[in-house]
Amino acid sequence: MIHDFDEHYQGARASMGHNVVYKEQILPIAQDPFQNITTVLICQNILLRTGISHILSGTRFDIAEEAGDLSTFPEGVPMLFLICDGRSPGEYSQTVQELKAQHPHARVVILTDNMAPQEIVQICKEGLDGFCTTTMARHAIIKALELVMLGETFIPGSVGLDLLDQLRGSQAGSLGQTVSLMPANDPALLLNKLSERESQILRCLTQGASNKLIARELGVAEATVKVHIKAILRKVKAVNRTQAAMWAAGHFASGQERESLVPGE
Repeated sequence: MIHDFDEHYQGARASMGHNVVYKEQILPIAQDPFQNITTVLICQNILLRTGISHILSGTRFDIAEEAGDLSTFPEGVPMLFLICDGRSPGEYSQTVQELKAQHPHARVVILTDNMAPQEIVQICKEGLDGFCTTTMARHAIIKALELVMLGETFIPGSVGLDLLDQLRGSQAGSLGQTVSLMPANDPALLLNKLSERESQILRCLTQGASNKLIARELGVAEATVKVHIKAILRKVKAVNRTQAAMWAAGHFASGQERESLVPGE
């Protein structure tokens, strides 16, 4: 256990050191719009390689003719590895780790058709700096690569939304039992949101009463009723009195006795 902790600690220190070197030495060069970026395409498919070369033509991303021996590429300059081969998540992880081991200051991006959000997150933990899909437009891919070279980690918005949906679903599942123990028509919960007068007015809204009728029944000014209704809409997050009435229908028990209207404030 101590050995594992030591390896993790050393790995974290090494990662921090690489980040410092990148920000202090390489990032200033990458920020120069006139500085080319050595780009290595890891792609065995000639047709795909030709297409990507065409996409990057005329940009700062200067494609190396052949990957060859990776140890021959210079250090201390902006460098990008673009993996375009179709591989399994495990193979992607291994490739990213190997590239980062040989060129710790280089940036690594995967370009592929699709991949599960969880797999993308896991490979990012292994050192991946960006993930682009083949459905992205040319200018979007170039902008994504630019962001990566500026030290950012890029994933498409659709992937981020999928991760958020999964996170919400996971949280809802873990809280489902707790939530189910709280009846929606619990009077205590309702009173925490609304004052007694607001509850009375809300009950009148469920019966379709107008502001003038509510004011007459409660013995208050119509302007006072309007102020209370605005407060009710804000508290129950409704945009109009109809939505507020619908909210009330879901929070007042159908069999619950109606409170009598008490004149005066």
